[in-house]
Amino acid sequence: MTTPSEHGSRLRRLAAEKFGWEHLREEQSAAMEHVMAGHDVLAVLPTGAGKSAIYQVPALLLDGPTLVVSPLIALQNDQMEGIDGSRAPEAVALNSAQRGQERRDAWAALDDGTAEYVFLSPEQLAKDEVVDALDRLGVSLFVVDEAHCVSSWGHDFRPDYLRLGQVLDRLGHPRVIALTATAAPPVRRDIVTRLGLRDHREVVASFDRPNLHLSVERCTDDAAKRAAVVARVRALDADPATRRGLVYVASRKDTGHYAGELAGTGVRVAAYHAGMKAADREEVHQDFLADRVDVVVATSAFGMGIDKPDVRFVAHASVPDSLDSYYQQIGRAGRDGDPAEAILFYRPEDLVLQKFLTATKAPEDTLAEVAHALDRHDEPVRPGRLKDEVDASPARRTRAVNLLEQVGAVTTTESGRLDTGPGFTPDEAVEQAVDAARAHQRVVRSRIRMMRGYAETTGCRRQHLLGYFGEELLDPCGNCDTCDAGTAERRSPGSDEFPVDSSVRHPQWGVGVVMSVEQDRVTVLFDDVGYKTLSLPDVREHDLLEPEPDDTTSKEPHRPGTGAGGG
Repeated sequence: MTTPSEHGSRLRRLAAEKFGWEHLREEQSAAMEHVMAGHDVLAVLPTGAGKSAIYQVPALLLDGPTLVVSPLIALQNDQMEGIDGSRAPEAVALNSAQRGQERRDAWAALDDGTAEYVFLSPEQLAKDEVVDALDRLGVSLFVVDEAHCVSSWGHDFRPDYLRLGQVLDRLGHPRVIALTATAAPPVRRDIVTRLGLRDHREVVASFDRPNLHLSVERCTDDAAKRAAVVARVRALDADPATRRGLVYVASRKDTGHYAGELAGTGVRVAAYHAGMKAADREEVHQDFLADRVDVVVATSAFGMGIDKPDVRFVAHASVPDSLDSYYQQIGRAGRDGDPAEAILFYRPEDLVLQKFLTATKAPEDTLAEVAHALDRHDEPVRPGRLKDEVDASPARRTRAVNLLEQVGAVTTTESGRLDTGPGFTPDEAVEQAVDAARAHQRVVRSRIRMMRGYAETTGCRRQHLLGYFGEELLDPCGNCDTCDAGTAERRSPGSDEFPVDSSVRHPQWGVGVVMSVEQDRVTVLFDDVGYKTLSLPDVREHDLLEPEPDDTTSKEPHRPGTGAGGG
């Protein structure tokens, strides 16, 4: 029997021989050793902490190919290039951009064992023939990249990710590695539940990025805000030490506006949004990486998988939809560990735009069509069968199925077919699904309120940001604008009364999780209404929070140190 120390030695040797990594970070080693010990693993590590290594090295010691689920073709290509530049076996992809021969060559490489890694989007795994072919190959390791996309609590929820739990069952549940840079405790629990992780271990590094200086510039009106953004970015660009950066905006139209304004001042700038042609987006991406462009003005579509260590600033020209999104986006600055700026230009009125952008209603008509279509069948049906019976786009159809499954009205068999749940009636199923969608909408709105809290606090911004992710920072950080102004104060340690990450129950709002505790207030994320910040004196006087038994399935979370380390 191989011991953990023997696993560690083999893993370190392979990392050096095949990838040239002489040193592994503590979190990387811990996660790899858990995988080799037979556990499923959830790893939450900051951007730039080397999450890909966690699956790339153990894959070489397991028989059978490694399947990597990754949401974007560009992100898949980045990871494949990293593998192609090493001494590891071949990596292939299966995606919608491939021609027929490319796809046949990829399958051939997997069949004959030449390829060790195969990259797919979750949409590819919605195809029965793809899953059946992978099952015949005997997948040994199933990797879910950007795993926060599987959680409806998360800021970047993607319906197709919800199917991955069923795909895992159809593949015989090989060992699983779920990777993300952004997952607060409720999101982590949701990932574990939705993927069905077994006897899992968690490796969670600190969310703190102490080299980032956090600041908020409050603006009185839109014109003043736009002028302030251009002036600040122009000043940063004028200094070679701070020249390269990202400007995030709320709309495609604004990418062109700010890019044009900055270009007029001499900045080497490019605009980027999801509506551009793929070739144009790739050109911007490559120009930025090669330093032919210093500043990219982009919507949130730009950035996932961007691996550029010398980004010196990330400026938000408008408030994002959540602190989850904000943290992920500012994480693209200062990946080399050197000082960098994270600047939010804030106008309270911009929160109204975010409420509008995130106001996604339940697809009631599609829910009804799906529910009645399933009710007409006497036996379980393949998801693909619904495209002939439901007049809706694939994304809308998938969302409807997921909502029905969320409330137990629809279940998925081991073969991946859809069946109706116990006591199923189409009309009741639709009503319950709509209620679930509305509850999710309340959570989305509450995240916007937490974003407002960060923008308007006079306390230490880093304390506020880390508290959102369930991490305590007692002393002011000394590297944010409120610390610079002297308004930040030391926090009292959380008491035993309401420990961070514990479950509580409120008489009106039900069950929730304690996210942070300050001297006079406690912030709780409730299942049905989202984030609420309560006065501790009121909580005590009126017995508003009662401890709730925690039924989480997490096993022995591994929290090495307070940072990502080097290597």
